[in-house]
Order: sequence, then structure tokens, then C-alpha cells
Amino acid sequence: MRVALIHDWLTGLRGGERCLQAFLSIYPKADIFTLFHVPGKTSPEIDERVHTVSALNKLPFVRRYYRALLPFFPKAIRQFDLSSYDLVISLSHAAAKNVIVGKNTTHICYCFTPMRYIWDQAEAYLGRFKNIAWPLIEYLRRWDLEGATRVNQFVAISSFIGARIRCFYQRRSKVIYPPVDTKWISDKIATREVRAKRGEAFLCAGALVPYKKIDAVVEAFNRNGEQLWIIGTGPCEKELRKIAAANIHFFGYVPDSELADRYRRCRALIFPGIEDFGMIPIECMAAGRPIIGFDGGGLRESINGVRYWRPEQRDLRGKAGVFIRDNSKVPLSDSVYEAVRFFVDNESEFTEVSCKEQARSFSTLRFFESWHELALECKIDPGLSGDIIYKLKVGSERARSVDNLAR
Repeated sequence: MRVALIHDWLTGLRGGERCLQAFLSIYPKADIFTLFHVPGKTSPEIDERVHTVSALNKLPFVRRYYRALLPFFPKAIRQFDLSSYDLVISLSHAAAKNVIVGKNTTHICYCFTPMRYIWDQAEAYLGRFKNIAWPLIEYLRRWDLEGATRVNQFVAISSFIGARIRCFYQRRSKVIYPPVDTKWISDKIATREVRAKRGEAFLCAGALVPYKKIDAVVEAFNRNGEQLWIIGTGPCEKELRKIAAANIHFFGYVPDSELADRYRRCRALIFPGIEDFGMIPIECMAAGRPIIGFDGGGLRESINGVRYWRPEQRDLRGKAGVFIRDNSKVPLSDSVYEAVRFFVDNESEFTEVSCKEQARSFSTLRFFESWHELALECKIDPGLSGDIIYKLKVGSERARSVDNLAR
């Protein structure tokens, strides 16, 4: 069976590209189509399978402004010839799902989110230009809705995204959580020195952009005086450094090896934004550390947290973290402050075992098992997922044995 994988753009190795890598493991001979491609920015396996890139990619200096070419995406995506493929899998948060496939082709969309630029967050992205751009937004919405009707099966990365798909596209979806590869974290047993250093500081990690709400964390830690590490870069970094007190330390970009070390050594990860899914919290739980995360979005599904403001939900047994209360009556920084205070008062109740068990719920093994079931249900080729499941199960059992011995 001929398989094509469609991805919006390949300009870095983030969560979406890691999902593409997983699908390439299932269908190693699949051809990849994308609007923009920067070789060397993802992985050799992905670069090798790139079959077709849109004509927009030939524009000078396009990697600096490719998102601004949104009005040209409809024409660019129509140029892909997919008529000879039996199965098309689009991995989409923008235009990929709007491809036109052959009459006898099965099209499955693995949806990261409906396009935020033109739906619920148009104002956040366009600001004061929203009114001027409204005719364009309406055109893109019609195009996006038409593309959604051509998808045979939607697959959402979380129930939160499944609800957004129902809202904007009036389509039902299956939920298959993204594969979170924690092997680079969990395979390395923490040394005695690292174990001794656990509890050095709280941790924030990720892009320093407005919707991550890192400013609320900085304000809360300015008040409580606890040590805080901030890892990541972005447009908000300069302002965050300006308002941060001396107990808050910025590290910028760090390699995976250092990030894994910080995961293991932190007291807890603070994650105050609304995420579609959120891979970073799962990585931190794989290192055995708990999460203090916002009670909304995909985190409700990925964190087994305690809602301390509800007496009936204050049982801490088996919990992997604390939720930050979604309270419109108070600033978010106050909610972060209260959640951190509750965590500090009960810190010893959050165990390494509980955190690691929660992280395993979102392993690559679970992803391949879920895809295998969906493929059989849709009567399409499950690819190599059966073989991968067997190998991962063997490896997982060995990892648990080693982990138990280490404890």
C-alpha cells in the first residue's frame, strides 16, 4: 500500500515533528509532503523521506516569514498530487488536512488543533489588524471547513482537541495521545549525587511566549521567594528577566541532557498555560518529579493531579501533581501562588513511583497500540505497528525491572 504523510512545515523538531517521526516508524516507506522544509532541522529519517515541498519554499528568506504566507496556503496545498496513494495521513494544525486526495484514497487527519489563526485565537495572533483582515479570515474559514469535509477520519491528540474539532468542524474524532519518548530521561538512572540534589528549585520549561503565562509564575515566585529555574527562549524573555527577583534564574536554551538533569533535580514543574496536550509535563513525570499545572486544556487528561480547593478531591494517594485553580475572580499569579503553597505543605506525598507510572500512560507503546486498533477498525494497513508493539513491550518490561532494582 502506498502511504503519504502530510505535515504543515518542517522547520524544527518539536512535538508535531516527533509525531511524524513515529508515523514514519510505522510506515518507513511513506512519502512526506510539506509546505516548507529546512533540511537538517528535524531528523535524517524525516529529511530522507521528504518527497514534495510547495513552491512557496523557493521564496527568498522564506524561513523567516513563512507563517505570514497563510493567505497563499490554499493554493499551495492544492498543488500536491496525491492521486496514486492508498492512504494519506495528514498531521495538521494549519493547512495539511486540506489536501485533495484521490477518489479511492483513505484520508486520516491526526489533528493537533483546528487552525487557531482563523478560529478562536484570531485576535491574539492578529491584534488590531483583525478587523482589516476579516474578509481574509472568512475566506480561510470557508476553505478550512470545506477541507474538513474531505477527511475520512479525524484523530485528535486529546479529548480537549476533540471538542474543538466538534465545535469548528462538526466532526467526531477518535483520541490517540501523542507518543512521548521519555527513553532519554528514564533510561539513565539518577546518580546518588543527582538524588541528593533533588528539591533544589522549582522549574519552568518551554517557549517563553505569551500564552504560556510564564509572567504569572514569575510574579508568584517574586512573592514567595522560592528558587525557580526558567529554561527556554522566546519573545517574552527580556521582559521576564526585567521583572524577576534574585531567586529566579534563567538558563535559556539547554540541550536534552541538561534538561533531563534539571527534570530530575527539580522540586516540581510549573506549567500554567492552557495546552492542547503538553509533552513537557510528561517528560518531567518520567523523571519522577511532580507537576503543578493549570486545570484546563489537555493537562486535565495528562496529569493525575489534586484539586486542593475541593474537599472531596484532596486525597493525595497516587497523585502526580497539583492543579492550578482556574479562577477568573483572581489574577493567575495568585492561583499559582496558592497551588505552590499547597504543594510545599504536602511535598512528601508526591512520590517518584506515582509520577513515573503516570508518564508511562503516554508512552510510544501506547501510541502504537492505539494506532494498531484504529487501523484495524478503519480497515487500513496497520504498517509495522504490530512488530513495534512487541519490541516496545519487551523493552518496557526490562526498563521496569531495572527501575525497581534502582529504587
